[in-house]
Amino acid sequence: MSAAASGDSTRSVHAGRPPATAYEPSLPGPVFVSHYHLPGEPVGPYTYGRDDNPTWDALEAAIAELEAPGDEAATTLAFASGMGAVSAVLLSQVSAGQAVVLPADCYQTTRALQGRLESYGVEVRLAPTAGDAQLEVLEGARLLWLETPSNPELDVCDIRRLADAAHAAGALVAVDNTLAGPLGQRPLALGADFSVASGTKALSGHGDLLMGYVTTRDPELAASVRLWRKTVGAIPGPMEAWLAHRSLATLALRVDRQAENALALARALLERPEVTGVRHPGLPTDPSYPLASRQMRRFGPVVSFTLPDREHAERFLAALRMTSEATSFGSVQSTAERRARWGGDAVAPGFVRFSVGVEDPQDIVADVTRALDAALREAAGGGTGSSQHGN
Repeated sequence: MSAAASGDSTRSVHAGRPPATAYEPSLPGPVFVSHYHLPGEPVGPYTYGRDDNPTWDALEAAIAELEAPGDEAATTLAFASGMGAVSAVLLSQVSAGQAVVLPADCYQTTRALQGRLESYGVEVRLAPTAGDAQLEVLEGARLLWLETPSNPELDVCDIRRLADAAHAAGALVAVDNTLAGPLGQRPLALGADFSVASGTKALSGHGDLLMGYVTTRDPELAASVRLWRKTVGAIPGPMEAWLAHRSLATLALRVDRQAENALALARALLERPEVTGVRHPGLPTDPSYPLASRQMRRFGPVVSFTLPDREHAERFLAALRMTSEATSFGSVQSTAERRARWGGDAVAPGFVRFSVGVEDPQDIVADVTRALDAALREAAGGGTGSSQHGN
């Protein structure tokens, strides 16, 4: 069965693994190496540990199969972190005198690259994700950067529409696909030149490693990003690459469960009068739903909502028992945070980003409902009603 014809779970299990060989493991262990035996001319395939590694190759082949099933032209390059991947595309594709368009509401560390880009003589233009507003500042740009759904506010833009407009204007298009993931959305099939993501999140899914990747169909673009990785040394460790590849086997199971759980939580939150601004792209009442349902295949693990103020949000988070208070998202364990504590995002002080795990949905909803009740009781002077903040 070809990769294109296989289902998502089948691809997740088998992607990047070697053919079955007698007495050999189905997924070879990590290769720890800084140099290779290299007689004669340095023509490879492996020459030095910063250039390439068999463990990276297996993971990269697997991700390419998930991002672009059946497309042999697709190439993935793994990085030490999501920001390593983001930086590699932005800094390898844009030069002094050129312009890049970033979402005004994208991940704050991506947006923090504005100062670095401007110090190199690059013009940075900002526009919101919602309403495809980046179209208005596209003229003459070298690169259009999309993030959909956006982090943390979960707005969605039309990848196909924006990619077509960017290409007509002579610009490249990169999509940060972290929140949707390769089983939730395929940016390359929607016209993007790059699909970029943090593998730290749902791709690896266990909250125990840092990883990033870039996938493209264009050999020249792949070569330029590969050279950037080699030059700056933003390479993944072989153990992290192996762990990420091992984790892919359960990817479809995890993201399906997380999407179902996220929708259940979002619906429960709609019933709470003290909760406003509930967002999840899979919620039929969400303003992004009509577009998200056309271009996304799964809606991701994140639900965002707003509580009345900072103090109310802090009481809620402290009262959670099963859910950990942590940054990041996509883990098998539910986590939540008051996003404004970091600064940099234009969100209300009581804005909560909730990453839904794979626990039983009734337990997730019960934990959140109990914590919301406790926060209300404490506000009324009745105590928190919680005994511990579990991990």
